[in-house]
Amino acid sequence: MVNMPLAHDLLWGMTPAQLPADAPLWAVESLAAGQPVVVRRAVSAAGRVAVGVRGVLREQRLAAFMPVDSIACRVSPEALCRVDCERDLPVMQALEQLRPWLDDCGWVWGVSGSVGFELASGFAAMHERSDLDLILRTPQVLTRNQARKLVERFDQAVCRVDMQLQTPFGAVALREWASESARVLLKNAHQACLVADPWNPQEQAA
Repeated sequence: MVNMPLAHDLLWGMTPAQLPADAPLWAVESLAAGQPVVVRRAVSAAGRVAVGVRGVLREQRLAAFMPVDSIACRVSPEALCRVDCERDLPVMQALEQLRPWLDDCGWVWGVSGSVGFELASGFAAMHERSDLDLILRTPQVLTRNQARKLVERFDQAVCRVDMQLQTPFGAVALREWASESARVLLKNAHQACLVADPWNPQEQAA
């Protein structure tokens, strides 16, 4: 593959045999059922990608590494923006409400978390109290005022909506960037660190 998968992408093709020897039974069953794995932020060896295996329960999450040449299919969060689901849940109602507004803003956005997982795979992952997890591609600066306006809009939804801003240097939580905190937590494959500007993290040492 020419392009390496990005965090939150869903990948198909990993087999139970590629799990660690001490992997729990639920992880083996998840892959045997044909479920995808989700790309996570972590350093991996050449030819491998850091992924997470998802189980039925919230606490069932396993960090693993998938051979790149095993990837049979890849779905990004932004590919799920207009995928619908017949399940009448608060998260789907919120997505339907926010979709046209986010599209009109002209940003590249996507659906991650349990909603993205179910929309992409068909495996049940959402429930009545699920949060709606979104990502926003922000190669250019999103101002803190813009972030606050987004949060205000999200807080009108019928369920909690969380968004991660994907900067060239890593990811930062929208709600944290919209807060009054002088520094925010920026996460990438190598580390998580507090920075004053997620688009110019070198400036944080001053």
